[in-house]
Amino acid sequence: MLTKSLTIIAEHHQYFKNDGDDVIQGLKQTPKNLPPKYFYDDRGSELFEQICELPEYYPTRTEAWILRQYADEIAQITGKSELIELGSGSSTKTIFLLDAYQKKSSLCKYVLIDVSGGILKASVLKLQKKYPNLSINGLVGTYEQTLIKLASNASLSRIISFLGSSIGNFNPQESEKFLQQVADALNPGDYFLLGLDLQKPKDILEAAYNDNQGVTSAFNLNMLSHLNWRFKGNFDLNLFTHQAIYNQADAQIEMYLHCQKSHWVSLEALDCKVFLEAGESILTEISRKFDLENIQKELEVQGLKTIKTWTDPKQWFGLILCQA
Repeated sequence: MLTKSLTIIAEHHQYFKNDGDDVIQGLKQTPKNLPPKYFYDDRGSELFEQICELPEYYPTRTEAWILRQYADEIAQITGKSELIELGSGSSTKTIFLLDAYQKKSSLCKYVLIDVSGGILKASVLKLQKKYPNLSINGLVGTYEQTLIKLASNASLSRIISFLGSSIGNFNPQESEKFLQQVADALNPGDYFLLGLDLQKPKDILEAAYNDNQGVTSAFNLNMLSHLNWRFKGNFDLNLFTHQAIYNQADAQIEMYLHCQKSHWVSLEALDCKVFLEAGESILTEISRKFDLENIQKELEVQGLKTIKTWTDPKQWFGLILCQA
């Protein structure tokens, strides 16, 4: 029997210990921007889980459909290994993979990685009850930090999964660096499972990020709350509104916070003071939408050869299984 375990390798605040320079840099630029990693305090993670249940937000249920249909095939191809999930959240979709591996008795360990310590701990405890014979570890950190740690401990055959099209939050240069880090964390023969939101009509995309219930708006504004408590800031959330637009030329959703009134904002812990003009916007996230053939070429450059791809009937979302 495999032992079940919960190992929170580092506290949440330690992974942000040296952060803040990226906030200063983003707010001093024109136009202004903020790194999307600051969405994910515990409240932000809760709001994102709510977003995944929204009728307009198709990515989660579409990817879940693909995993439900093809998890057995993925488990058959990859064989005996440990599963490492980047940005695991509540692991709701990953359960299809865990069930498939359990049927074949081919999963050695499941490692969940997330920047939110609260949701990570809750997910690990829930999964321990569902899979009492599976070794389960939680690792708190950003993708970059945890991939570096994984690269130094690659003794077991592994599959790294990165679901939800989170790679779309990286610009092309950041994406290239990320894929290099994934490749470095894999031994020859190991696997990488990547979820991708595919290109589709503008009206479908914009509706998914401007939901009628206002959950995405609350999620976007919560970033300012996170910055307030982390860096002793005084952002007034009432002075900002949310909007997401689809940039057709760059094939990406762009999420903004629009300033409604000119005012000063200070972040005491960063010794940073910034003036915001009425009508000025802060870019908080991009979400790139992919062409399945083009992304396979990018993966190939990093030594990640596509073994198989899967999509839904509408071809709205894709899964790519690669091998190092």
